[in-house]
Amino acid sequence: MIRLIRSRWLLWCLLLASWVVVPAAMAGKFTRVVIDPGHGGYDNGGMIGVLYEKHLALDVSFRLKEYLAKKGVKSVMTRSRDNFLPLEDRSAIANKIKGSIFVSIHFNWVSYGGPSGTETFYFSPTSAPLATAVQTSIATALGTPNRGVKFARYKVIRSATVPAALVEGGFISTAKERSKILDPRYRQRLAEAIGNGILQYRRQ
Repeated sequence: MIRLIRSRWLLWCLLLASWVVVPAAMAGKFTRVVIDPGHGGYDNGGMIGVLYEKHLALDVSFRLKEYLAKKGVKSVMTRSRDNFLPLEDRSAIANKIKGSIFVSIHFNWVSYGGPSGTETFYFSPTSAPLATAVQTSIATALGTPNRGVKFARYKVIRSATVPAALVEGGFISTAKERSKILDPRYRQRLAEAIGNGILQYRRQ
């Protein structure tokens, strides 16, 4: 009886070890990047007058897709026009593509004060390395206040079964940062920084 208990305990330890080690060994390996421009259609996201988050997110996503293509990385966008797509449908696209990763593009908006900076969110532990690589690249390239890498239960990343990160590229509600975001050169640098973070993640 004692031998049986020990055998079962050893088997459990081996299974647990394999569960912990395998995701780490596979970190950074992917065949496709699924780019998700946040919001869309009747969902404008954050807004200031006629400045809508959904348009900025789509613009950066197109720039990111083009940049990754130049680096030989295949990608697909969850939307390529101003249309609404349910959150679970966005991550489902990535879930159906074997070996993919998921990156959702957003901009921050608050109704108070004047916060600034970029931040990147993740849900599952296997997504943390992707979020960290992307956020580190953005903060370094843009020199914006680094609001860090944070755990969040946002549905669009919570529904993903692949490594997933949600990027907030700055606050459109803060005048000084909004002026930067409105500059196409800033959005290009942001897209390239996200792309370089993805490339860094692949090298891990």
